[in-house]
Amino acid sequence: MGATTRALFLSCFHGGGGFEVSHRLALRPRYPSMPRRPKGAAAAGGSGGRGGGDLEAAAVAGNEEEEKVATFSVSGMTCAACAGSVEKAVKRLPGIHDAAVDVLGGRAQENRITEAIEDVGFEAKLIDEEVMEKNILLCRLHIKGMACKYCTSTVEFVLQTSPGVQRASVALATEEAEIRYDRRIVSATQLIQAVEETGFEAILVTTGEDRSRIDLKMDGVLDKRSLMMLESSVQALPGVENVKFDTELNKVTILYKPDQTGPRDLIEVIKSATSGLVNASIYLEADGRDQHRYREIKRYRQSFLWSLIFTIPIFLTSMVFMYIPWLKAGLEKKVFNMMSTGELLRWILSTPVQFVIGRKFYAGAYKAMCRGSPNMDVLIALGTNTAYFYSVYSVLRAATSDNYMSTDFFETSSMLISFILLGKYLEILAKGKTSEAIAKLMDLAPETATLLMYDHEGNVVGENEIDSRLIQKNDVIKVVPGGKVASDGFVIWGQSHVNESMITGESRPVAKRKGDTVIGGTVNENGVLHVRATFVGSESALAQIVRLVESAQMAKAPVQKFADQISRVFVPLVILFSLLTWLAWFAAGRLHSYPNSWIPPSMDSFQLALQFGISVMVIACPCALGLATPTAVMVATGVGASRGVLIKGGHALESAQKVDCIVFDKTGTLTIGKPVVVDTRLLKNMVLREFYDYAAAAEINSEHPLAKAIVEHAKKLHLEENHIWPEARDFISVTGHGVMAEVSDKSVIVGNKSFMLSSYINIPLEASEILIEEEEKARTGVIVAMDREVVGIISVSDPIKPNAHEVISYLKSMNVESIMVTGDNWGTANAIGKEVGIEKIIAEAKPEQKAEMVKELQLSGRTVAMVGDGINDSPALVSADVGLAIGAGTDVAIEAADIVLMKSNLEDVITAIDLSRKTFFRIRMNYVWALGYNVIGIPIAAGVLFPSTGFRLPPWVAGAAMAASSVSVVCWSLLLRYYKSPKIVGS
Repeated sequence: MGATTRALFLSCFHGGGGFEVSHRLALRPRYPSMPRRPKGAAAAGGSGGRGGGDLEAAAVAGNEEEEKVATFSVSGMTCAACAGSVEKAVKRLPGIHDAAVDVLGGRAQENRITEAIEDVGFEAKLIDEEVMEKNILLCRLHIKGMACKYCTSTVEFVLQTSPGVQRASVALATEEAEIRYDRRIVSATQLIQAVEETGFEAILVTTGEDRSRIDLKMDGVLDKRSLMMLESSVQALPGVENVKFDTELNKVTILYKPDQTGPRDLIEVIKSATSGLVNASIYLEADGRDQHRYREIKRYRQSFLWSLIFTIPIFLTSMVFMYIPWLKAGLEKKVFNMMSTGELLRWILSTPVQFVIGRKFYAGAYKAMCRGSPNMDVLIALGTNTAYFYSVYSVLRAATSDNYMSTDFFETSSMLISFILLGKYLEILAKGKTSEAIAKLMDLAPETATLLMYDHEGNVVGENEIDSRLIQKNDVIKVVPGGKVASDGFVIWGQSHVNESMITGESRPVAKRKGDTVIGGTVNENGVLHVRATFVGSESALAQIVRLVESAQMAKAPVQKFADQISRVFVPLVILFSLLTWLAWFAAGRLHSYPNSWIPPSMDSFQLALQFGISVMVIACPCALGLATPTAVMVATGVGASRGVLIKGGHALESAQKVDCIVFDKTGTLTIGKPVVVDTRLLKNMVLREFYDYAAAAEINSEHPLAKAIVEHAKKLHLEENHIWPEARDFISVTGHGVMAEVSDKSVIVGNKSFMLSSYINIPLEASEILIEEEEKARTGVIVAMDREVVGIISVSDPIKPNAHEVISYLKSMNVESIMVTGDNWGTANAIGKEVGIEKIIAEAKPEQKAEMVKELQLSGRTVAMVGDGINDSPALVSADVGLAIGAGTDVAIEAADIVLMKSNLEDVITAIDLSRKTFFRIRMNYVWALGYNVIGIPIAAGVLFPSTGFRLPPWVAGAAMAASSVSVVCWSLLLRYYKSPKIVGS
């Protein structure tokens, strides 16, 4: 029976059946892309088993590489086990991006994929292949008016079901939506319309395609003709993609390609096109989200202060002045029949609070009911309206009656609104502090930069101080001692030390000289540097880190599904319970089921029942449930980023706190990853410098770290700086084994023992003894053979990272088992394992075997983390429950990981796990508080304690408690800001 197989990617959907496989020299990241800096250029370095070592070279593909999707028909599959076999076989192939199998129908270079499927006993036939266009964008919207988790669920559902939307995530804590969409099917404008149809206001933060965007303010007289001329002039510039004018604000928004033009070019064109009549400058405007938050804080503060002006007199006339005889007499003076002065005064004062200051709750409730999703606003509107309109009824009845004694609850509705406004004000203030880490990151960039001016001969003729946002690609920036580097780039003149701790976490200043890369936002310590800008604006490492942290804060933790499920039914259930509470107390009063002494002197049984019903309605709080997880995740990801631990969202945090087993790669993870030659043993009579000339000539074409170590050592044997090595012909590199080439008149082979044996080269006994000796010293022996004879062995050592032993010991105290998996030989692996304190070791493992080992551990019930830095670690990083990539590793490893350790320190593995555990302790306590508050508060508000204790919760007190619950949850999460990493003995 045939079966259909399909690979489902975030960026691509296919109709029909088939087996789709995506090709690329990388694994698809589960999270937004990490910056390809600050490690300098994309590099080699990982692990793989060459020369007995597990370091491996890699060419990292650029941004412009294509993704391909191939669909195969696979016949012979009968069950899920068959599908699993096919999936596993295909995923093992190098270059496979992702593959998943769905046993539903009968369809699934491509010879290798076909052969892999056939090797596990099935037939495969290529159906079609599609080149995926880069049309998948990530849009961010700021959404105004969301009051609780029910609102976010509604918006998320509407966006998720929109055509062309692949994924939508809405966060209450940030009031933002992140939408992954296909721009061929839907536009950002249509997404905004979809949100606004649900009754919320949406503000575009970014469409995902305007990475290089600038807003310019135009000073001068602009008419219709000059605007048309400006638009055509700017549009004619190479690289300009879109021009949009806002005549009300005298602002122009331009989208452009930074490698073709830049902001200074745009300003110059505007000036020249208008003959100097119009000048353009950077439009000074705070971030849209910050602006909205400041406006919202101001609005709630003003609303609360205005409500106090009316509410305080209402409170005094109803609860304080009644105990002052001469004031009481004045308030009880009758105006119309039985309506008193105090009642009329409270009615007049409460009306603006109810309908003017509290109109936000009416608008929110109306929109919520229109979309069929009652929210917190509905509960507030129902509760306050019930109290207000019953009071109006009571007062009007007293005004038309000669004997009716009215009882009003105007203080209830006014005080409820005032306390809720205060709670919202404090909540927004607290939520703003959850994203302080992002603000601090953005503040690292300097405000100004010194631009160097050159003549045609390349001589510096002057310098000009400019806004750092006006830096263009290939500009040369002067950085003085103590100044901040204004842009990513590389040094073209000068030497200094740069403090990069704010970006990479590296505590020691890094030496910089001509050719070295620098990162924007870092601080120049001494010496003057001339830096050529390479990545500016949103392309910079700093901007990409900020984007990653923002996306991480949007990513939901699986535990949040619990709150989502409750929020769907919470408000309707509260309204129902409130009605039942009122009905039960009203019926009990009518049937005289409780003594009249229970009823307060100023009330009757109906009014008592009404107060209980209102209290139930306003004490219930779904907001606290909705904020329990996202606020903690936001603070934790920000705290992690400030400590050099980039956590890619709530899922990574939740998985990390469960980890009980960590698999470590060796090279670049437990060791520094920069091997050096420590000894050379010649087995034939020849000059040492000549020996290294041949070895270096063969290795110069290899990107392997061991090869680089050999070449660097060979350079030291020559006095000249740029020594020219003999020409190597017929160069062949065998990954994980070694290289061979024809150098001058000799055939040179450099590699490990297995490479020599596979090349039919005899290894003498002396050489074998040296290799064993080196393995026992935790060194790697690289064999050099010339003309099919072993002539020498080069000993290479990769020093163990500081505190590696202490880290492994501390993890053991946290009940986390450590395992080392390496492509290195058993002797070296055992020596390293013994030195750092790891007992379980797997050596001579290929990349796919590392991933298989992770899966085996998972099948045994373990929650596994993988720590690695190389391309060959990527399959294991993806397979693990949590992948931790060393920041100094390759781009592929970083993109495949869930957590990136920017400082490349092993201690940060402990920080990541400890921070995740403390975060989820906070989240659990948030849920205990939010649920416990509702579970305990609602029955008390319903009057369960009243018969036995006489304790009754007035509605205004219930409203204050409801407001306090949300604030307390946010504040509890904010305590994570004071997180301190565990102190490791010896660090």
